Amino acid sequence: MANNKRQLFLKRRLRVRNKIKAMANGRARLSVHRSSKNISVQLIDDVNGVTLAAASTLEKGLGFVGKNNVEAATKVGATIAERAKKAGVEECYFDRGGFLFHGKIKALADAAREGGLKF
Repeated sequence: MANNKRQLFLKRRLRVRNKIKAMANGRARLSVHRSSKNISVQLIDDVNGVTLAAASTLEKGLGFVGKNNVEAATKVGATIAERAKKAGVEECYFDRGGFLFHGKIKALADAAREGGLKF
């Protein structure tokens, strides 16, 4: 059975999310979304269903509106780490969704780790 690109992405996303939820133990989830023009990240508390912190290239303060490159991902990662500290979160799980862990996603994760988040 041939699967198209979107179906494979959705299967990967569900596989990653189910593994994270199985071992969450009340820890927050750092969810990443990447489009062709922007990249955004949210720190989500799945127990209460609340977003604790968020960062995106759509924010004018970051200066990367409409850009989706490694440099923008690094800045978003550092910003989410700073906002997570303000929210009182030090540990979380990294939910890459259906995106592969390289390039922009890896740059975002590395910047968040350097900023003090543990995952």
